[in-house]
Amino acid sequence: MREQIFTYGQYLHRKFGAKISKVPVSISGFTCPNIDGTVAKGGCTFCENDSFSPSLDRARELKGFFLNLTSTANPHLEKQLQQLEWQFEALSKRLRDENGSERYLVYFQSFTNTYAPLETLKSLYEKALSFENVVGLSIGTRSDSISDETFAYLAELSQKTEIWIEFGIQSIYDETLKRVNRGHDSANVQEAILKAKDYGLNVCGHLIFGLPGETKEMMLETAKRAYELGIDSVKYHPLYVVKRTALANEYARGEFEPISEELYCDVLSEALLLKPPHVSVQRISAGIDDESLIAPAWCQDKKSQFRTINKALKKVGLKY
Repeated sequence: MREQIFTYGQYLHRKFGAKISKVPVSISGFTCPNIDGTVAKGGCTFCENDSFSPSLDRARELKGFFLNLTSTANPHLEKQLQQLEWQFEALSKRLRDENGSERYLVYFQSFTNTYAPLETLKSLYEKALSFENVVGLSIGTRSDSISDETFAYLAELSQKTEIWIEFGIQSIYDETLKRVNRGHDSANVQEAILKAKDYGLNVCGHLIFGLPGETKEMMLETAKRAYELGIDSVKYHPLYVVKRTALANEYARGEFEPISEELYCDVLSEALLLKPPHVSVQRISAGIDDESLIAPAWCQDKKSQFRTINKALKKVGLKY
Protein backbone atom coordinates (compact mmCIF):
# COMPACT_ATOMS: atom_id res chain seq x y z
CA MET A 1 0.00 0.00 0.00
CA ARG A 2 1.37 3.42 -0.97
CA GLU A 3 1.85 6.04 1.73
CA GLN A 4 0.22 9.41 1.12
CA ILE A 5 2.71 12.26 1.37
CA PHE A 6 1.55 14.87 3.88
CA THR A 7 0.73 17.94 1.79
CA TYR A 8 0.37 21.57 2.77
CA GLY A 9 -3.21 21.49 1.53
CA GLN A 10 -3.96 18.67 3.96
CA TYR A 11 -2.34 20.62 6.78
CA LEU A 12 -4.49 23.69 6.05
CA HIS A 13 -7.68 21.68 5.67
CA ARG A 14 -7.10 19.92 8.98
CA LYS A 15 -6.50 23.22 10.72
CA PHE A 16 -9.28 25.30 9.18
CA GLY A 17 -11.83 22.73 8.00
CA ALA A 18 -12.07 24.34 4.56
CA LYS A 19 -10.28 24.45 1.23
CA ILE A 20 -7.52 27.03 1.62
CA SER A 21 -5.53 28.42 -1.31
CA LYS A 22 -2.48 30.67 -1.43
CA VAL A 23 -3.03 33.87 -3.39
CA PRO A 24 0.33 35.03 -4.85
CA VAL A 25 0.87 38.78 -4.96
CA SER A 26 3.75 40.88 -6.28
CA ILE A 27 4.29 44.36 -4.89
CA SER A 28 6.39 46.80 -6.90
CA GLY A 29 9.05 48.68 -4.98
CA PHE A 30 10.33 45.47 -3.42
CA THR A 31 13.70 44.19 -4.56
CA CYS A 32 16.54 42.10 -3.20
CA PRO A 33 19.90 42.88 -1.55
CA ASN A 34 21.46 40.66 -4.17
CA ILE A 35 20.07 42.88 -6.92
CA ASP A 36 20.47 46.37 -5.44
CA GLY A 37 24.15 45.80 -4.67
CA THR A 38 23.89 45.57 -0.88
CA VAL A 39 25.39 42.06 -0.72
CA ALA A 40 26.04 41.33 -4.41
CA LYS A 41 25.14 42.51 -7.89
CA GLY A 42 23.12 40.89 -10.62
CA GLY A 43 20.98 38.61 -8.48
CA CYS A 44 21.24 34.83 -8.26
CA THR A 45 22.46 33.38 -11.54
CA PHE A 46 19.18 31.52 -12.08
CA CYS A 47 16.84 34.37 -11.15
CA GLU A 48 14.51 36.13 -13.55
CA ASN A 49 11.66 37.29 -11.32
CA ASP A 50 9.27 37.85 -14.22
CA SER A 51 9.26 34.09 -14.72
CA PHE A 52 8.00 33.46 -11.21
CA SER A 53 5.64 36.43 -10.83
CA PRO A 54 2.26 36.02 -12.51
CA SER A 55 1.09 39.45 -11.37
CA LEU A 56 4.28 41.44 -11.84
CA ASP A 57 3.48 42.99 -15.23
CA ARG A 58 0.69 45.18 -13.92
CA ALA A 59 2.71 46.03 -10.81
CA ARG A 60 5.41 47.82 -12.77
CA GLU A 61 3.88 51.28 -12.39
CA LEU A 62 6.51 52.06 -9.74
CA LYS A 63 9.50 50.92 -11.76
CA GLY A 64 12.62 52.71 -10.58
CA PHE A 65 11.40 52.95 -6.98
CA PHE A 66 12.90 50.42 -4.58
CA LEU A 67 12.81 49.91 -0.83
CA ASN A 68 15.37 48.38 1.50
CA LEU A 69 15.86 47.92 5.23
CA THR A 70 17.24 51.44 5.66
CA SER A 71 14.60 53.32 3.66
CA THR A 72 13.22 56.24 5.66
CA ALA A 73 10.20 57.08 3.53
CA ASN A 74 7.75 55.37 1.22
CA PRO A 75 5.88 57.91 -0.92
CA HIS A 76 4.20 55.13 -2.91
CA LEU A 77 2.61 53.15 -0.09
CA GLU A 78 -0.94 53.93 -1.20
CA LYS A 79 -0.17 52.70 -4.70
CA GLN A 80 1.32 49.50 -3.26
CA LEU A 81 -1.80 48.95 -1.16
CA GLN A 82 -3.94 49.38 -4.28
CA GLN A 83 -1.80 46.84 -6.15
CA LEU A 84 -2.22 44.40 -3.28
CA GLU A 85 -5.99 44.82 -3.31
CA TRP A 86 -6.59 44.37 -7.03
CA GLN A 87 -4.32 41.35 -7.20
CA PHE A 88 -6.04 39.69 -4.29
CA GLU A 89 -9.52 40.40 -5.65
CA ALA A 90 -8.72 39.05 -9.11
CA LEU A 91 -6.76 35.96 -8.07
CA SER A 92 -8.96 34.93 -5.15
CA LYS A 93 -12.01 35.08 -7.42
CA ARG A 94 -10.26 32.88 -9.97
CA LEU A 95 -9.26 30.37 -7.29
CA ARG A 96 -12.79 30.31 -5.95
CA ASP A 97 -14.34 29.81 -9.38
CA GLU A 98 -11.80 27.30 -10.74
CA ASN A 99 -10.73 25.38 -7.64
CA GLY A 100 -13.59 25.81 -5.18
CA SER A 101 -11.34 27.65 -2.73
CA GLU A 102 -13.17 28.88 0.36
CA ARG A 103 -10.52 30.78 2.30
CA TYR A 104 -7.08 32.15 1.54
CA LEU A 105 -3.50 32.79 2.59
CA VAL A 106 -2.04 35.90 0.97
CA TYR A 107 1.35 34.87 -0.41
CA PHE A 108 3.86 37.71 -0.80
CA GLN A 109 5.82 35.91 -3.47
CA SER A 110 8.11 37.98 -5.70
CA PHE A 111 11.44 39.36 -4.61
CA THR A 112 12.20 39.77 -0.89
CA ASN A 113 9.09 40.64 1.08
CA THR A 114 10.62 41.65 4.39
CA TYR A 115 13.22 43.90 2.72
CA ALA A 116 11.52 47.19 3.61
CA PRO A 117 10.89 49.40 6.64
CA LEU A 118 8.69 47.83 9.28
CA GLU A 119 5.95 50.45 8.91
CA THR A 120 5.58 49.60 5.21
CA LEU A 121 5.44 45.90 6.02
CA LYS A 122 2.83 46.47 8.72
CA SER A 123 0.63 48.42 6.33
CA LEU A 124 0.82 45.76 3.62
CA TYR A 125 0.47 42.74 5.88
CA GLU A 126 -2.44 44.20 7.84
CA LYS A 127 -4.20 45.26 4.65
CA ALA A 128 -3.86 41.69 3.36
CA LEU A 129 -5.24 40.29 6.60
CA SER A 130 -8.27 42.60 6.33
CA PHE A 131 -9.50 40.98 3.12
CA GLU A 132 -12.54 38.75 3.31
CA ASN A 133 -11.90 35.06 4.05
CA VAL A 134 -8.15 35.52 4.59
CA VAL A 135 -6.78 33.23 7.31
CA GLY A 136 -3.16 34.37 7.23
CA LEU A 137 0.00 35.26 5.34
CA SER A 138 2.91 33.47 3.74
CA ILE A 139 5.92 35.73 3.21
CA GLY A 140 8.71 34.87 0.82
CA THR A 141 12.06 36.34 1.84
CA ARG A 142 15.81 35.84 2.22
CA SER A 143 17.61 34.94 5.40
CA ASP A 144 19.73 38.11 5.24
CA SER A 145 16.79 40.47 4.74
CA ILE A 146 14.66 40.33 7.87
CA SER A 147 15.20 42.39 11.00
CA ASP A 148 14.64 41.38 14.61
CA GLU A 149 11.85 43.99 14.72
CA THR A 150 10.07 42.24 11.88
CA PHE A 151 10.56 38.83 13.49
CA ALA A 152 8.99 40.15 16.69
CA TYR A 153 6.09 41.77 14.82
CA LEU A 154 5.35 38.57 12.89
CA ALA A 155 5.49 36.59 16.12
CA GLU A 156 2.89 38.97 17.55
CA LEU A 157 0.68 38.55 14.48
CA SER A 158 1.02 34.78 14.70
CA GLN A 159 -0.80 34.82 18.03
CA LYS A 160 -4.02 35.68 16.19
CA THR A 161 -3.56 34.48 12.60
CA GLU A 162 -1.63 32.00 10.45
CA ILE A 163 1.86 33.30 9.63
CA TRP A 164 4.47 31.56 7.49
CA ILE A 165 7.93 32.67 6.44
CA GLU A 166 9.38 31.08 3.32
CA PHE A 167 13.18 31.04 3.15
CA GLY A 168 15.22 30.08 0.12
CA ILE A 169 17.64 27.51 1.52
CA GLN A 170 18.62 26.21 -1.94
CA SER A 171 21.80 24.45 -0.74
CA ILE A 172 23.79 24.02 2.47
CA TYR A 173 27.06 24.11 0.52
CA ASP A 174 28.83 27.47 0.54
CA GLU A 175 30.70 26.72 -2.67
CA THR A 176 27.35 26.25 -4.42
CA LEU A 177 25.87 29.43 -2.95
CA LYS A 178 28.92 31.35 -4.08
CA ARG A 179 28.76 29.90 -7.57
CA VAL A 180 25.12 30.96 -8.01
CA ASN A 181 25.93 34.42 -6.57
CA ARG A 182 23.55 33.97 -3.66
CA GLY A 183 25.15 36.71 -1.56
CA HIS A 184 25.07 34.88 1.78
CA ASP A 185 26.39 31.63 3.19
CA SER A 186 24.61 28.60 4.63
CA ALA A 187 25.28 29.71 8.21
CA ASN A 188 23.15 32.79 7.56
CA VAL A 189 20.21 30.63 6.46
CA GLN A 190 20.53 28.32 9.44
CA GLU A 191 20.64 31.27 11.84
CA ALA A 192 17.49 32.82 10.33
CA ILE A 193 15.51 29.57 10.41
CA LEU A 194 16.48 28.86 14.00
CA LYS A 195 15.57 32.42 14.97
CA ALA A 196 12.20 32.14 13.25
CA LYS A 197 11.51 28.94 15.15
CA ASP A 198 12.57 30.61 18.43
CA TYR A 199 9.93 33.26 17.69
CA GLY A 200 7.34 30.50 17.22
CA LEU A 201 6.89 31.09 13.50
CA ASN A 202 6.05 28.55 10.79
CA VAL A 203 8.86 28.09 8.29
CA CYS A 204 8.78 26.74 4.74
CA GLY A 205 12.16 25.93 3.20
CA HIS A 206 12.81 26.03 -0.56
CA LEU A 207 15.29 23.45 -1.87
CA ILE A 208 16.71 23.41 -5.40
CA PHE A 209 17.96 20.15 -6.85
CA GLY A 210 20.36 20.32 -9.78
CA LEU A 211 22.41 23.36 -8.76
CA PRO A 212 25.75 23.70 -10.60
CA GLY A 213 28.37 21.22 -9.47
CA GLU A 214 26.16 19.37 -7.00
CA THR A 215 25.97 15.59 -6.78
CA LYS A 216 23.02 13.51 -5.69
CA GLU A 217 24.66 13.08 -2.28
CA MET A 218 25.00 16.85 -1.86
CA MET A 219 21.34 17.43 -2.75
CA LEU A 220 20.20 14.84 -0.22
CA GLU A 221 22.49 16.27 2.45
CA THR A 222 20.86 19.66 1.92
CA ALA A 223 17.44 18.08 2.43
CA LYS A 224 18.58 16.31 5.62
CA ARG A 225 20.06 19.48 7.07
CA ALA A 226 16.93 21.47 6.23
CA TYR A 227 14.76 18.96 8.07
CA GLU A 228 17.13 19.04 11.05
CA LEU A 229 16.76 22.82 11.30
CA GLY A 230 13.10 22.31 12.13
CA ILE A 231 11.32 23.53 9.00
CA ASP A 232 7.58 22.91 9.03
CA SER A 233 7.03 22.66 5.29
CA VAL A 234 9.13 22.24 2.16
CA LYS A 235 9.16 23.08 -1.52
CA TYR A 236 11.33 21.05 -3.90
CA HIS A 237 12.38 22.61 -7.20
CA PRO A 238 14.49 21.40 -10.13
CA LEU A 239 16.86 24.07 -11.44
CA TYR A 240 15.86 25.14 -14.92
CA VAL A 241 17.34 27.74 -17.24
CA VAL A 242 15.36 30.76 -18.39
CA LYS A 243 16.26 33.59 -20.73
CA ARG A 244 17.86 36.82 -19.45
CA THR A 245 19.80 35.11 -16.66
CA ALA A 246 23.47 34.54 -15.94
CA LEU A 247 22.71 30.82 -15.86
CA ALA A 248 21.49 31.06 -19.46
CA ASN A 249 24.90 32.41 -20.42
CA GLU A 250 26.64 29.58 -18.56
CA TYR A 251 24.43 27.06 -20.32
CA ALA A 252 25.19 28.61 -23.72
CA ARG A 253 28.92 28.31 -23.00
CA GLY A 254 28.55 24.66 -22.02
CA GLU A 255 29.42 25.36 -18.37
CA PHE A 256 26.17 24.04 -16.92
CA GLU A 257 24.20 20.87 -17.58
CA PRO A 258 20.62 20.85 -16.21
CA ILE A 259 19.49 17.97 -14.03
CA SER A 260 17.86 15.09 -15.90
CA GLU A 261 14.29 14.14 -15.15
CA GLU A 262 15.46 10.69 -14.09
CA LEU A 263 17.98 12.04 -11.57
CA TYR A 264 15.52 14.62 -10.26
CA CYS A 265 12.92 11.93 -9.62
CA ASP A 266 15.53 9.77 -7.91
CA VAL A 267 16.70 12.58 -5.60
CA LEU A 268 13.15 13.72 -4.88
CA SER A 269 12.02 10.19 -3.96
CA GLU A 270 14.89 9.75 -1.52
CA ALA A 271 14.41 13.23 -0.05
CA LEU A 272 10.74 12.45 0.59
CA LEU A 273 11.61 9.15 2.24
CA LEU A 274 14.00 11.01 4.56
CA LYS A 275 11.45 13.72 5.39
CA PRO A 276 9.92 13.69 8.89
CA PRO A 277 6.19 12.86 8.66
CA HIS A 278 5.04 16.17 10.20
CA VAL A 279 6.80 18.29 7.55
CA SER A 280 4.22 19.16 4.90
CA VAL A 281 5.06 19.33 1.21
CA GLN A 282 4.00 22.40 -0.77
CA ARG A 283 5.67 21.64 -4.09
CA ILE A 284 7.41 18.64 -5.64
CA SER A 285 8.52 20.20 -8.90
CA ALA A 286 8.52 23.39 -10.94
CA GLY A 287 8.66 24.53 -14.50
CA ILE A 288 7.54 27.11 -16.99
CA ASP A 289 5.48 26.58 -20.12
CA ASP A 290 6.41 29.56 -22.25
CA GLU A 291 9.19 30.64 -24.60
CA SER A 292 11.39 31.91 -21.77
CA LEU A 293 12.41 28.35 -20.83
CA ILE A 294 15.72 27.31 -22.37
CA ALA A 295 16.35 23.95 -20.67
CA PRO A 296 15.67 21.25 -19.65
CA ALA A 297 12.77 20.51 -21.95
CA TRP A 298 11.09 18.26 -19.39
CA CYS A 299 10.39 21.30 -17.20
CA GLN A 300 7.99 22.72 -19.79
CA ASP A 301 5.16 20.19 -19.51
CA LYS A 302 3.92 20.12 -15.92
CA LYS A 303 1.39 17.35 -16.53
CA SER A 304 4.09 15.12 -17.96
CA GLN A 305 6.36 16.02 -15.02
CA PHE A 306 3.79 14.90 -12.50
CA ARG A 307 3.07 11.66 -14.33
CA THR A 308 6.76 10.80 -14.33
CA ILE A 309 7.26 11.84 -10.72
CA ASN A 310 4.29 9.81 -9.54
CA LYS A 311 5.62 6.73 -11.34
CA ALA A 312 8.91 7.19 -9.51
CA LEU A 313 7.16 7.69 -6.17
CA LYS A 314 5.09 4.57 -6.73
CA LYS A 315 8.29 2.54 -6.90
CA VAL A 316 9.21 3.63 -3.35
CA GLY A 317 5.70 3.25 -1.94
CA LEU A 318 4.70 6.93 -1.93
CA LYS A 319 1.95 8.95 -3.58
CA TYR A 320 1.43 12.71 -3.88
